[in-house]
Amino acid sequence: MAHEKEEEKWKGKACTTLKDLTAEELWPLFEDFLSIHKWLPGVDACTLVEGVSGEPGCVRYCTGTAVPTDGSDDTLTSWVKEKLLLIDPVERCISYEVIEGNVGFESYIATIKVLSDSSEDAQENGDDHKGSTVEWSYVVNPVPGWKSEDLASYIDSILQTMAKRMEEALLQTKIIVLDN
Repeated sequence: MAHEKEEEKWKGKACTTLKDLTAEELWPLFEDFLSIHKWLPGVDACTLVEGVSGEPGCVRYCTGTAVPTDGSDDTLTSWVKEKLLLIDPVERCISYEVIEGNVGFESYIATIKVLSDSSEDAQENGDDHKGSTVEWSYVVNPVPGWKSEDLASYIDSILQTMAKRMEEALLQTKIIVLDN
């Protein structure tokens, strides 16, 4: 019997910086485990299917639609169940794993951290608490039909889009508050 070499897990990390939002302002949007559909492109709905929302062990069910790349007119419905592994409001860190789905991810675990901007530029300007950085790291079994660098690019792209949507929503809220 031949032994197949087991492929190594893919690991990666995407980062983005938001100069106008503090980590304290941004964190609640990530902390709300059931609001991912508001920020993540392609996710149409997110519902709690197990446990207590926001507590480790709870499971969310996310669905979305995608246009196929094969030229057909059919839309594809994708779905995934994700289990919250860790949520730490002090460290502003959340971790979850894909436990079931039809998107091709096996043994996918993601950790998202929202960090205060402590860059030298911010400190030189006296702004050591202004701005934030979001880090999204992941580990996953190789995904059929993908290359590791394609997944890294995809994660980076959706993080950039999420951050932009979150920033727009929070800055709009600030404008409304200032106008009143």
